[in-house]
Amino acid sequence: MAYGDLTLHGFLDALASDSPTPGGGTGAAMVGATGAALVRMLAVLTIGRPKYAADEALMKAIAEQAADNRAKLLALADDDARSYDAVSAAYKLPKATEAEQAARKAAIQAAMKGAIAPPLKVMEVCLDTISLAKAAVAKGNVNAASDGAAGAEFAKSAMTVAAYNVRINLVAVEDEKWARDVRTKLDEMLYMGQTTASEIDSKVQDMWKPKPKPGSLPMFPGTGPKPS
Repeated sequence: MAYGDLTLHGFLDALASDSPTPGGGTGAAMVGATGAALVRMLAVLTIGRPKYAADEALMKAIAEQAADNRAKLLALADDDARSYDAVSAAYKLPKATEAEQAARKAAIQAAMKGAIAPPLKVMEVCLDTISLAKAAVAKGNVNAASDGAAGAEFAKSAMTVAAYNVRINLVAVEDEKWARDVRTKLDEMLYMGQTTASEIDSKVQDMWKPKPKPGSLPMFPGTGPKPS
């Protein structure tokens, strides 16, 4: 059964069990899917409202892409668990002879690279989700801006956790150039995700600042406009 088909209690029970899967990588994908769902929520709460008619096409595109990202992330939750199972199987290969040891080593290296692919893809999809959130918050229903911003934060957190899973597996990868290239890509995505999420946070925080009432006195004497 796919993890996305479990009840919330069922998934959390599986996550809290003594089984090595599902683990943090699967959890990251599920959190990312939650973020994508919230971004779509903002978009669909904007679609059809006359006040936002000028951005109707944009919101429909955001809703469609966010739904696609959610589906990708749910699939990646399962891919992450399967990739760990492949690593575990590689470590269990026989190693009695030199030939078996060489075959086992090659299998482990291939499995490690395979285990890095799902969390790295999670990061890519979550980065896209954060970009969608930025557009949705900028143009969408202001009454649901908090949901879009929350979606961005979920996606950012998912990226951070997915990066943990990439880094821990990179330790065992012997192909130094390949590992270096992955680390560079990882760092670039993290920077872009964190920067964009911070911009979204600043946007909504500014939206929610108390607006001074006409004729109100400044909070601190001497800080208001001086008479001409």
